[in-house]
Amino acid sequence: MTVSHEYGMYKAAPVPYIGDMIRVAIVEDDREVREALRDFCNRQSGMTCETAEESAEGFFSSIKGASLPDVVLMDIGLPGLSGISAIRLLKDEHPLVNVIMLTVYMDPHKIFDSLCAGASGYLLKTTPFAEIRDAIQMVYAGGAPMSPPIARKVIEHFQRKSTPLPGSDLTGREREIVLGLVEGLSYKMLASRMNVTIETIRTHIKNIYQKLQIHSKAEVISRSLRGEI
Repeated sequence: MTVSHEYGMYKAAPVPYIGDMIRVAIVEDDREVREALRDFCNRQSGMTCETAEESAEGFFSSIKGASLPDVVLMDIGLPGLSGISAIRLLKDEHPLVNVIMLTVYMDPHKIFDSLCAGASGYLLKTTPFAEIRDAIQMVYAGGAPMSPPIARKVIEHFQRKSTPLPGSDLTGREREIVLGLVEGLSYKMLASRMNVTIETIRTHIKNIYQKLQIHSKAEVISRSLRGEI
């Protein structure tokens, strides 16, 4: 399996340069894909990849006693532990590490399970490297990038189950923000779309968390996919 450079992720708003060095890790069992991604990341300004493993087990072993990555590119179909199971273990121990699924799977169940496990993005392997780089920067800045077919499936699922459960009590503005999070928008993008300040978005997010009794963006997306928002 090789990564195609011919098909693209949706054209997201440009991600501003991030001054910090973003530490990237790759978990991919195809050596050609893994090495190509690692070399590409290491050629990018403000980005480094020291960890590139063919299995989840190898990844967990490599990060023991080492600096944690900021963003992990994770395949689903791995030898041994699956990528989805690996996310759960990783988020239990290191909840601040961001994970982007990079896979061939478009199965709604795998998309749903990945996001519920804590993935912050979901890209197909047909995504060009330059857009994978943009997705890494987007996740690091607080966004949730998805390939266009994946975003459509998520939004369609959300729209089919958009009737709130009794007691969810979200305002129209808050539900608009939830939909924006499902689409992969960062706080800055939401503020621009809604013509408000980022602080206003943060206040709305805080109210959403309190009303739903949750503590993360991943939980917002998961509950929206389950039709609970």
